[in-house]
Amino acid sequence: MVYLLPPHSAAGQRSYAEVYGEIISAHRRSPSASASSVVMLVAPNVDALCASRMLAYLFKQDDVGHRIVPVSGIDELETLKDELNHYTELRTLILLGMASFLQLTSSDWFGDFSLQVTIHVIDSTRPQNLANLFQGGENGERIIVWDDGEVEKLEEEKKAWEALQYEPETFDSDNSDDSEHDYEEDDVNPNDDSDGDESDDEPKKRKSTSRDDRNSRKRRRINDAHRMPREERLRFSQRLAKHYMSGVWHGQSVSGVVYVLATILERADNDFLWLAILGLTYQYTTSRISRDRYEAYHSVFYDEVSRLNPYNDSSTTSLTPDDVSIRATEELRFTLFRHWTLYDAMYHSNYIANKIGIWKERGRKRLTGLLAKMGFSIPQTQQPYAHMDMDLKKALTQKLSDVAPEYGLVELTYPSFIRCYGYYSQPFSAADAVEGISALLDVAGGVRLEVEVEGSRNGGEWFGGGKIWEAGNMEKAGGSTNTLNASKVEQANTAEEAEGSEHLPNMEVKWWVRNFWIAYDSLTDIRCLRDALNLSMSLHRAIIRQGTSIIEKQDIRTMRNHRVVILTQGPDLALFAHPGVLSRLALWLVDALRDRIPGSNVSTRSKRQSLPFVVASLDENTGKYIVVGVMAALDFGDVRKNEFGVAFLDARDRCNAVIRHASFDTTVLEIEEKDLKPFLEALCEGPTI
Repeated sequence: MVYLLPPHSAAGQRSYAEVYGEIISAHRRSPSASASSVVMLVAPNVDALCASRMLAYLFKQDDVGHRIVPVSGIDELETLKDELNHYTELRTLILLGMASFLQLTSSDWFGDFSLQVTIHVIDSTRPQNLANLFQGGENGERIIVWDDGEVEKLEEEKKAWEALQYEPETFDSDNSDDSEHDYEEDDVNPNDDSDGDESDDEPKKRKSTSRDDRNSRKRRRINDAHRMPREERLRFSQRLAKHYMSGVWHGQSVSGVVYVLATILERADNDFLWLAILGLTYQYTTSRISRDRYEAYHSVFYDEVSRLNPYNDSSTTSLTPDDVSIRATEELRFTLFRHWTLYDAMYHSNYIANKIGIWKERGRKRLTGLLAKMGFSIPQTQQPYAHMDMDLKKALTQKLSDVAPEYGLVELTYPSFIRCYGYYSQPFSAADAVEGISALLDVAGGVRLEVEVEGSRNGGEWFGGGKIWEAGNMEKAGGSTNTLNASKVEQANTAEEAEGSEHLPNMEVKWWVRNFWIAYDSLTDIRCLRDALNLSMSLHRAIIRQGTSIIEKQDIRTMRNHRVVILTQGPDLALFAHPGVLSRLALWLVDALRDRIPGSNVSTRSKRQSLPFVVASLDENTGKYIVVGVMAALDFGDVRKNEFGVAFLDARDRCNAVIRHASFDTTVLEIEEKDLKPFLEALCEGPTI
């Protein structure tokens, strides 16, 4: 039983710094001190990606060789686990953004690994598997969970888990009565011989056996007094069921936990702080944490920004060629507005979509009317924001505050941060950086997507339009790091390596690995990140196109307790076969249709606000459907626990469908085309979400 608490709660217990020191010591004591001694398995999301970069910085400073291995999902982890079990040099295995809900101590996962191997789990997904937190013994104590303080609130769950794990169950009442009656008879007549003709020289072995039986029965009678009553066992079982079945939610970001470690080691700087801010912003913009929880963590980072940037001011531009400072700012809820046109940024905003209804002609006219009432002409709003009149940009926030409430837009800003990059680029907000990195992780490779060329809008037949996105350009821009790190992960694909690296881009199984390393490079290469913004813009255009088409064609079916959308055709169908992109579409639909009930088959029971969404998209290459379940809070910025993970498993058991979790998100699954209809019917018949 090992879980680490944050410094303010770890009085008298092992700290982050102490355990990090043990990782360093174990590496230096290993026979070869090779890179295979420390292995990081990283989930392909922005938060885990930032955490891996931070740990890589720390290991480099301590001269610790390590390997970073991206892992797409549970199936990939299971395959990789079998290979890691043969690494004799392995001493430390770090799981970033994954597997906290799995029972890692079992033989199905890491229970059969050498006791010299220590497994560290840093994951924001909740609930966590209680065996990872409370199981004792050598096998349990080598699972170290880096906690954010939530474990201390699980006293009742700990008591219930330990009782069910270690205390025996009582017998049935009827059997107990019979057993007690037998025990009484044995005590009253312990030496009674049932056979009168039996000779006095009976074998001693038989007498000894009788005494052993009586002693055994007495021991069982004593043990029964300590057995757990059936009612108490039922109560404990219900407590654990509530823990696991209440839905998925998220705690402190993985990068936030690593930043705490860097602070304790007195190595925190602006680079570490910025990566931690990106991890937090990713959680907020993807509706993993609520506005209140976001602001609580934001206040902590605000103090860190003030500490590491003492000469900070309110300017949003770089003051010197070497200015790489971080500054606090109020961020508008407009998508990439510093790098896009103001009209497009507002048009592609989830918040604006909900309040104005941009999928309708009337909604688009309202948006144009809003800008006109603010005094912004059409030519100004449809040119890049950087080229707008300076007076208009300075007055933008104030004019929005004056006019936007008339259109129901009352929460247009939230506290955030920007970072300067000297004269290399205009400052990047945390939200813009997260948008670019997420786009690289999702669609840098593996799908053809057209991006707009700067200055080509309204350029006519010869100069208008765009170009097909090519990940190779990104690799050339930041290829040195990519090539180095890619060599660390190829151990799972030796057969593919033998065919030649020139064939890797065409191999379907490799697209997400290449995307991971391109995104990894963009964390430190501003050119890669800046180029990724065009990819992100194209992604948002596709989401708006698809979302608008879904609403206009009334493809939304309203069930008893959720809404369902099934995508089977369209120009962007291949794009939505990616779980990350499909999740974005589902979140857009939730935000856009909050407080609205369109669709068919609306019953009186379903007339309530913000129904959850189940979105399924056909992957034409595999003939399977990707299914995503997204909850819907009643108010913008609130977050509900996602109960689809449990609901999906219940529906699977009801219809005997074969499903596969292609990622570490239990609310995302892959299902055969023939099983989709019975699966959705079973989901509708299941418990209310």
